[in-house]
Amino acid sequence: MFNLELDSTKPFLVLGRAGMDIYPTPVNTKTAEVIEFISALGGSSANIAVALCKLGHRASLITCVSDDAVGAYVENQLDHYGVDSRRVRRVAGDFRTSLAVVESRVNEHQSVIYRNNAADFQMHENDVNTLAMSEFSALVITGTCLTKNPSRKAVLRALTLANEAGLPTVMDLDYRPYSWESIDHARQVYNEAVDLVDIVVGNDEEFGHMAGSLDAGEELAKSLAATGKLAIYKMGEHGSRTFWGGDAITTSVFQVQPIKPTGAGDAFLGSLLAGLSRGESLAKSIIYGSASAALVVTRVGCAPAMPTLSELNLFIDRHQESVEQIMGSI
Repeated sequence: MFNLELDSTKPFLVLGRAGMDIYPTPVNTKTAEVIEFISALGGSSANIAVALCKLGHRASLITCVSDDAVGAYVENQLDHYGVDSRRVRRVAGDFRTSLAVVESRVNEHQSVIYRNNAADFQMHENDVNTLAMSEFSALVITGTCLTKNPSRKAVLRALTLANEAGLPTVMDLDYRPYSWESIDHARQVYNEAVDLVDIVVGNDEEFGHMAGSLDAGEELAKSLAATGKLAIYKMGEHGSRTFWGGDAITTSVFQVQPIKPTGAGDAFLGSLLAGLSRGESLAKSIIYGSASAALVVTRVGCAPAMPTLSELNLFIDRHQESVEQIMGSI
């Protein structure tokens, strides 16, 4: 079983997708009826890196973006949030930075993601082979980067190098069925990656897809914990169950009025890791993750919606009754 304490003096290394999100404005506007849009940095890995930086930690992102104005926008946004973008590589030709049109509304919400010839799938083993893993506190990957080569090989190589260096490894399952040729192929690749990671985070459907049955997801999470991994099984509005060794932590969610369903998972993981890096207990780090997820769904955007530590602490102070209920169930 690995040590949950992360080295706060070193940056996190995050691999995967960064892109441009476009939001119909004002809030509750349907894309089909929009007159104006606003833009923001997006992409699961970029969002996690931003969440870490806004909470006072350092994060370095490895990805590829298109060699055009949209790719430059992403790089500028990463710099704006303090994410180390020196390892972001531009790729020429027909490859394009991911684009997502995301509605800020809950009812009949629509997110349309454009990933044709996605530039981030061009991440290569050469992008990770020269990394000194000892310079980082943990390696964080998302399942999206496993969809296609050369990105898949690069991520598996990075995980192998991290394991050899004794670096903690974290995976957000982030399973998107439309990206894969078949669920069987996805399951095979996911299981190969999960074997190489210490912390696995996903929702009930993602664990269910990995297990081969939606009813078997929680048992899979428990079985991963039995092998020494930390497995966090999220259940949406029903909270989460965290399995660590023989222990299980069940938590509920903070009750808020959301304006959108997106960004919560990235906020949860970023805040969880930030909490562990600050030396917080696993239980308290989960509460910080839940609070961050609750805050993000009440704000427009994903990266710009990530809270600071002072905002998180204020939110938790204002919801002490909920915190006490959550802590009482642990």
